[in-house]
Amino acid sequence: MDSLRSLNSKQYPANVPLTIDHSLFFTIAVGVNPCATCVNGSKLVAAFNNVSFVMPTIALLQAYYYNMKGVYTLDFPANPPIPFNYTGNSTANMQTTNGTRLYRLGYNSTVQIVLQGTAVIAPESHPTHLHGFNFFVVGKGIGNFDPKKDPNTFNLVDPVERNTISVPTGGWTAIRFRADNPGIWFLHCHLEVHTTWGLKMPFLVENGKGPNETLRPPPADLPTC
Repeated sequence: MDSLRSLNSKQYPANVPLTIDHSLFFTIAVGVNPCATCVNGSKLVAAFNNVSFVMPTIALLQAYYYNMKGVYTLDFPANPPIPFNYTGNSTANMQTTNGTRLYRLGYNSTVQIVLQGTAVIAPESHPTHLHGFNFFVVGKGIGNFDPKKDPNTFNLVDPVERNTISVPTGGWTAIRFRADNPGIWFLHCHLEVHTTWGLKMPFLVENGKGPNETLRPPPADLPTC
């Protein structure tokens, strides 16, 4: 995978965003939360940036289109709440927060996400998928991402374009994309058990200006949840 390159030809260009509007740093971790009704009084959870996603009882896209209140918030953190040695020994506090928290992107904004693996409970690889977009895999490494040195190693000329990438065990992966598809789109671990534990988060991409840049209305016969 590390040696693969895109064609970056006139017919198949690699339109990698070179300037970034949203620079995000997401930690990936499994944790343990209290649970009064669970065996041993606790349950396994998973989170981006210490937020275990809670699915609402109303469809997110429906809530967004009809401007329903109280279904979700737009305060998903761009960075982990407390920096730590992500790939070092597991931390003493393995609890996460819970919430239906989204991250808002303006139409056509450019996004970079560094997906940082952690050693909380145990280090492991996470196949991570983004709905609604392809992204460019511009960098990857082992250990903690260094924001001063590692961007110098990014491939911004001919990186591969994908919609799923493996975050290496004890390491990180950097991706870039352009948010040109309005709606609500999930980023999540492709290990189903981790997704059910909360290892997912949605991006809310706002409408642009024209009809081709605007979220379409739901069909008249759309079944309700």
